[in-house]
Amino acid sequence: MKKIIVLNGSPRKNFNTAQLLKEAQKGAESTGAEVEYFNLYDYNFKGCMSCFACQRKDSKTEGVCAIPDDLKPILEKCINADAIIIGTPVYFSYPTGIFRSFVERLMFANHTYMVDKENGGLKRRLEKVIPTGVIFTMNCPEELAKNINYDTILDENVKSLNHIMGYAEGLYSYDTTQFADFSKYNCDLFDPEHKAKVHEEQFPTDKNNAFELGKKLALM
Repeated sequence: MKKIIVLNGSPRKNFNTAQLLKEAQKGAESTGAEVEYFNLYDYNFKGCMSCFACQRKDSKTEGVCAIPDDLKPILEKCINADAIIIGTPVYFSYPTGIFRSFVERLMFANHTYMVDKENGGLKRRLEKVIPTGVIFTMNCPEELAKNINYDTILDENVKSLNHIMGYAEGLYSYDTTQFADFSKYNCDLFDPEHKAKVHEEQFPTDKNNAFELGKKLALM
């Protein structure tokens, strides 16, 4: 049975990012895979501490960050999984800090500074491919997101994961609803009626795409 790890990098456990991740989970489970779901904000950890324990010649970390905190058991599950799906909202052009802290710890322990003389570039530490999906949600409309280079910024996270894990792809959900009730907040930048329409018409498509992503990664 395939084992899939799903990680929510949003502080909200039931809003846009979480809803798409739960659809991805359903997609993976539809193939018969076993899925474990983690809310990263429930755990106490930091990003890479540059201790370089994972890069020493006598390292025994075997692809798992050496820092003994809440994240270590999750990282162990990740490198032994058959696929990983990570989700994050976009805050001020970037994924959440906790998403980045997780990704730093996952990637650096599986990164090498060794040249791959046969294929060029750097050698991969992982012997197997762990297909990885990254779901980005944002209240920014798609056209504006592209005009301010969100795709370029966010794609760098996917490219890095693609190199380290062997395969990665991103899924983007634009123009999401930021508040359940706009009337409670100082916010005249967004039109609540427009947001409601997008949520009704586009978000179901995003959920379907997330389901298909989970299914695809589980079958790879």
